[in-house]
Amino acid sequence: MKTAAVIPCRYQSSRFAGKPLALIGDKPMMWHVYQQVSKASSIDVAYIATDSGEIAAACEELGLKWIMTSDQHLTGTDRVAECARKLDADVIVNVQGDEPFILPESINAVTKALLESSISGLAATNGYGIIDSEEEVTDPGVVKVIFSASSLALAYSRLPIPLAFRKDASHYRQLGLYAFHKDALEFFAAAKQGPVEESESVEMYRFIEHDKPVLMVQVEESGVAVDTPADLYKARQIYDKMNAPKA
Repeated sequence: MKTAAVIPCRYQSSRFAGKPLALIGDKPMMWHVYQQVSKASSIDVAYIATDSGEIAAACEELGLKWIMTSDQHLTGTDRVAECARKLDADVIVNVQGDEPFILPESINAVTKALLESSISGLAATNGYGIIDSEEEVTDPGVVKVIFSASSLALAYSRLPIPLAFRKDASHYRQLGLYAFHKDALEFFAAAKQGPVEESESVEMYRFIEHDKPVLMVQVEESGVAVDTPADLYKARQIYDKMNAPKA
């Protein structure tokens, strides 16, 4: 089976316009994501997916494969679904364009879980990590997930779930790392958003609300996702530290 990675990169963003082209070192952030994805042994080919001519031009200059997509998509997964129709691949892996230090091992784990699962009708696998700070538990920008004993997603929320009502609870962060069967993406693109997806703005509900199973896979987190200019500052510090000359 052939596996393709798609990295959605929009120029317009309510919190950080032009984010994919923000420099970390001497290369734009999307270049760093692309390099990390290319190191994953489970990925046969990688593409930047964008609706921006400026990002497409930068891809050409940097030698990155890219696909131009519509600017009308509701979510990043809708953008990935459009790409999937154009690709000769059986499995599509969605890697967020704001994860410059995404670990190849994490990409491999999510991809392998999809390929090896025997769960009937499995639509996707989704990476998750452990939340270890109360600030993140209560942060609506951090999507929390709860799952069954067999690791199937039960619910996602921007509120703290589970609520520590009778006893302390463990909390897990949904990560923007997904692997899909191609036909699942066709379903995703054709299905309407349900009320919970519209309310929570969590796109995996497109499957959950239509009784399509999503398997959660614990992976090691990469350090920082760049959502704001403050996050970019942190990412640059990490990069500089990683590339500082050894004494």
